[in-house]
Amino acid sequence: MQSAPALQRLLDELERLPGIGAKSAQRIAYWMMNTDAATVLRLADAITEVKQTVHFCERCFNYAEGDLCEICRSDERDLGMICVVSEPRDIAAIERTGVFSGTYHVLGGELSPMEGIGPDNLHIAELMRRLASEEVRELILATNPNVEGETTAAYIARMVKPLGITVSRLASGMPVGGELDFVDEVTLSRAIEARREL
Repeated sequence: MQSAPALQRLLDELERLPGIGAKSAQRIAYWMMNTDAATVLRLADAITEVKQTVHFCERCFNYAEGDLCEICRSDERDLGMICVVSEPRDIAAIERTGVFSGTYHVLGGELSPMEGIGPDNLHIAELMRRLASEEVRELILATNPNVEGETTAAYIARMVKPLGITVSRLASGMPVGGELDFVDEVTLSRAIEARREL
């Protein structure tokens, strides 16, 4: 069945979004068609506003509306601890735990020679400048536990060690509620290596 051209254009654009397939695009588009115009216009306005007002923090490369993000502007954060993450969305995941009170540094990706992403494509130089100008005690490397994330963490650790700053890596291992026979070998070996006394 052929859709009206405007509806088909909307479906095509929705399908371009990450994680949205044809069925999801259809559900969203039909919801938009069946809801009141004010609701759809608020959504359109929110999308337009975020594209016009949100950019990267000058200091840590998190999302911000001013020169600095909310975390970098806060007087309650421990400036002596920097948690290095790959993307701004990783900050949201860590913040949801409520246990980290330091600041962040967003790399903007991970090293991946296969995709042509080297150190110059990430915010590593900016991180090194921060470490030279701020009194940092500990750098926590919270890149993803995959080949690219491990490579990135190892690269940064080698660069930072000579500065005398403590470099740590997020622990990885067994997920809560997981069963041993469903856990991959890498995760299980890390869980064994990172075991702690009870």
